[in-house]
Amino acid sequence: MSYIKTPADFPYPWYLRLMFRLQRRRYGRELEPVRLWARMPAAFLAMSAMYRALDRKSSHIEPALRSLVQVRISQINGCDFCVDLNSFLGLGRGIAEDKLRALPQFEDSALFGEREKAALAYAEVVTRSDRRVDATLVSRLHPHFDDQAIVELAALIAYQNMSSKFNAALGVPAQGFCSIPGHVRRPTEAAGKQG
Repeated sequence: MSYIKTPADFPYPWYLRLMFRLQRRRYGRELEPVRLWARMPAAFLAMSAMYRALDRKSSHIEPALRSLVQVRISQINGCDFCVDLNSFLGLGRGIAEDKLRALPQFEDSALFGEREKAALAYAEVVTRSDRRVDATLVSRLHPHFDDQAIVELAALIAYQNMSSKFNAALGVPAQGFCSIPGHVRRPTEAAGKQG
């Protein structure tokens, strides 16, 4: 699938061009989803502020778990870019490569603790439009998360769904941040996404 690319001479405001310079310094390149979101500067700035609010040091959800949730949602939504970048960031947050490889089968894997499994199960149900959160699922969260943490988890899930669906809808490819083989999707998910 080809994707929408932003022309090199797109008239971004000066403050976004400054942000691109910072991205080139941090990642060695500009991130294509940022270039696309930045075509709507107000939406991009609001989205950036939301992410900073969710990915803060004082969060009730530890950074590695936030990354696991983001990668799993991105796998479900078929966002190769998000899987790639969030896997890379997750490795930097201490997630082992074998854990990222096992993520699609987290429920059956001894690599994941009960807190992680509860959060990932919740993320999957919220992400899949044919399923609904029920009392059983919420009761699975409560031994591991207080109400504030559940609110933050729901916000992170909503944010990542917006981000990964935006990128998948525009066909944004991975940018080569993470070289873990087979980290994008399970074969059954990939088979349903031809074209």
